[in-house]
Amino acid sequence: MIYLHVPFCHRKCTYCAFYSKPAHGVNAFGRYVDALLAEMEQRKGEQAHPIRTVYFGGGTPSILPLAELARIVDGLRRSFDLSQVEEFTLEANPEDLTPDYLSDLISLGFNRLSVGIQSLDDAQLRLIGRRHTARQALDALENAHRAGFHNISADFIYGLPHGNFQFSIFNFQLITHISAYALTVESGTALDLQVRQGRVVLPGEEEVVRQYHALRQQFEEAGFRQYEVSNFARPGYHSRHNSRYWDRTPYLGLGPAAHSFDGRRRRWNSPMEVGSGMWKVESEEVLTASDAVNELLMTALRTTRGFLLADIPEAYRAGLRQKLQPYVACGWLYIEESHHPSRHIPNSTLHTPHSSLHTPPSSLLTPHSSLLTPPSSLTYRPTPEGLLHADGIAAELFL
Repeated sequence: MIYLHVPFCHRKCTYCAFYSKPAHGVNAFGRYVDALLAEMEQRKGEQAHPIRTVYFGGGTPSILPLAELARIVDGLRRSFDLSQVEEFTLEANPEDLTPDYLSDLISLGFNRLSVGIQSLDDAQLRLIGRRHTARQALDALENAHRAGFHNISADFIYGLPHGNFQFSIFNFQLITHISAYALTVESGTALDLQVRQGRVVLPGEEEVVRQYHALRQQFEEAGFRQYEVSNFARPGYHSRHNSRYWDRTPYLGLGPAAHSFDGRRRRWNSPMEVGSGMWKVESEEVLTASDAVNELLMTALRTTRGFLLADIPEAYRAGLRQKLQPYVACGWLYIEESHHPSRHIPNSTLHTPHSSLHTPPSSLLTPHSSLLTPPSSLTYRPTPEGLLHADGIAAELFL
């Protein structure tokens, strides 16, 4: 799979800590695309696995003129075999999605959109620095559907002041996927300054949890099933690209500040250099066996499918099973006796199991009985409450 980072934004949202640059016209776009094409040519031998997904993230990829997007797509087709791509995603802001732009995206081969709606409350949108209105967001989804996009994800943020989700005006039939993220105050952002100065007062943890459960219920009533702590999908429409991050599939990251993973090491690019608009591979990290286990735990416990104990190297299993028991006892994790074959593979290339994204608990075990069951048949999965605590659970389990 391939990720391309488009660093440009019209302006930075108050909460955003991702690497991005202000858009300074077509010259900046052209220099960026020139550098991106050069990187493709230089690194085209690194992607040894079949490419199933391509994802344009940012920044705001939809800020790019169609001519520059076409140059990038043409470059991808020259440098890589895209014949097996199933999912071709562009992140977009609602204000960019005009009917003509959407039709041209279809002609370039994009088959999925991820639209940053964030809120349906205009006051909240202004507070966090978004440029669109709720009406523009709704129109963008209508335009996308009419243009021929039938795989559309909508992003929302909860944990905002006056958390009022006006879904009575929202047509869930237009979308196939939802990502809902808790607002996080990142150091150095405009929101961080506003909170410290008392200009913005955010809700407490209890209210944020209430909003999470309320959203989860509304999404499930509308036909979306949760498969990761922040992601919900209609059956068959989970994000194939993001799901491969969570099962540690190797991927190639192109563009400034993009990350790559080859199954054994992680590499990351530098930001763009001032003036030249170029970037380079800045650093890399070779993962140890314990690093790989920790990554597996951190990602798998954020998904509803969890992990198969047999995919943990045998030397770590007994200690890990003991650490897991308190979380089973308090109802944050549950255990299934699985009949899926183990995917145990070398330490440097561990993956989570191939089990269904939505397998219901069918053969649950108690904490005591699980200790008597062969580890090769145990799958640990988070409950809905456990998903809220996934990061904390994983941190306590780290080797």
